Amino acid sequence: MGLLTVVAEVLTRLQQHHLYVKLEKCEFHRSTVTFLGYVISCHGVEMDMGKVQAVTEWPAPTMVRELQQFLGFANFYRRFIHNYSLVAGPLMSLLRGKPKKFTWTDQAQTAFQQLKNCFTTAPILRHPDPDLLFVEEVDASSSGLGAVLSQRHGEPGKLHPCAFYFRKLTVTEVNYDVGNRELLAIKTALE
Repeated sequence: MGLLTVVAEVLTRLQQHHLYVKLEKCEFHRSTVTFLGYVISCHGVEMDMGKVQAVTEWPAPTMVRELQQFLGFANFYRRFIHNYSLVAGPLMSLLRGKPKKFTWTDQAQTAFQQLKNCFTTAPILRHPDPDLLFVEEVDASSSGLGAVLSQRHGEPGKLHPCAFYFRKLTVTEVNYDVGNRELLAIKTALE
């Protein structure tokens, strides 16, 4: 099915459901589209470089509200950052509990810089190809579970990420032995 046929089909279906688009807001025959902070192409999805630039220039927070703004922004792109919760954990811990005097520690500065660096090295997340095999890599640490869903594209043996997943362990899960944490990581990644 050619591109023009697909466009005609989409426009026909929109019309059938009484939905209309403004021609001046439409873009046709584009190899990439920037949409909601993402750059989408035939190669996959990546972060908008303007947003990456904004993160690299972000000053260290001096109060809770500024840290919340930074983490809210960073959280939007967490799908691109391997072990996001682990990297951002020291910053998130500054927001837990009752409001108290904001103290920016060396550990917080290190985590802040590391998270900013993750933005500049984030990979393009490939579009999953249902005809290719998926490779799921999982890991469990003493504080969280992580997974990477990948596929082999092009170069033999080279894995390209389609998605990252990471979450912190609950209070109960922290007490699991290593084997059970690894099994939990597998179960969680497959859900």
